[in-house]
Amino acid sequence: MTYECIVFEKMEQSAVITLNRPHVKNAMNMKMIREITSALDLSEHDEEVKTIIFRGAGNKAFSAGADIDEMANDTSLVVREKTKQWIAMFAKIESISKPVIAAVHGYAPAGGTELTLACDFVITDRTAKFGLAEVNIGVIPGAGATIRLTRWLGRAKAKEILMTGKLIDAETAYQWGLSNRIVENGDVFSEALKLASELGEKSPLALAAIKRAVNVASEMDYEKGIQYVLQEFALLFSSEDQKEGMRAFIEKRKPVFNGR
Repeated sequence: MTYECIVFEKMEQSAVITLNRPHVKNAMNMKMIREITSALDLSEHDEEVKTIIFRGAGNKAFSAGADIDEMANDTSLVVREKTKQWIAMFAKIESISKPVIAAVHGYAPAGGTELTLACDFVITDRTAKFGLAEVNIGVIPGAGATIRLTRWLGRAKAKEILMTGKLIDAETAYQWGLSNRIVENGDVFSEALKLASELGEKSPLALAAIKRAVNVASEMDYEKGIQYVLQEFALLFSSEDQKEGMRAFIEKRKPVFNGR
């Protein structure tokens, strides 16, 4: 498919989604939201794709968030319907069975930070700047960041970020748990590809089960969560990947998983 606001390509075993509006720091308009959702759907059903990587075009930003010019004059009803599409996109990132990696450089405030909060891994270089600065323009994050951020960081840190609207540098983001690792400037995408390659050697079924166990079961009450994970664990024993993985362990060789 041809896209206007993103570049969608396959590299090795990864689907790479590049936010491609560098003239506005990759701000996300509604067309980009629809294109990202389309690319996620294609990636989900492509058996050759093992992981998905988000990155931003240009050297200034991952994404500056929502395109304010597009929404400044929206009514409450209009913005509500638009934001439902954002919510659905983030839900797709969280629920898709494949690991999703955000490779972040430069500015990533507001919707850019919201996007990273929905991903499974976040890798940054030292130029990365996170934040939820919506309070500075008289609104709040509308697509779930207040919930995700609180569950990641706790109420105190979440309120500090949301109420001050200040940007957070890469080191602080890492220390607070908003990213997995920091790499040198210019290396963030290659590091994401390296991680994707490592994940590509794992069982896709096990990775998907882990993602569900963390994202779904951890939000249940304790006993229901334990039972949910037990079900995921037991079901893997019906897979070829489980047989191959344990056989390879016994035979002291590297397993070859097929996702079945």
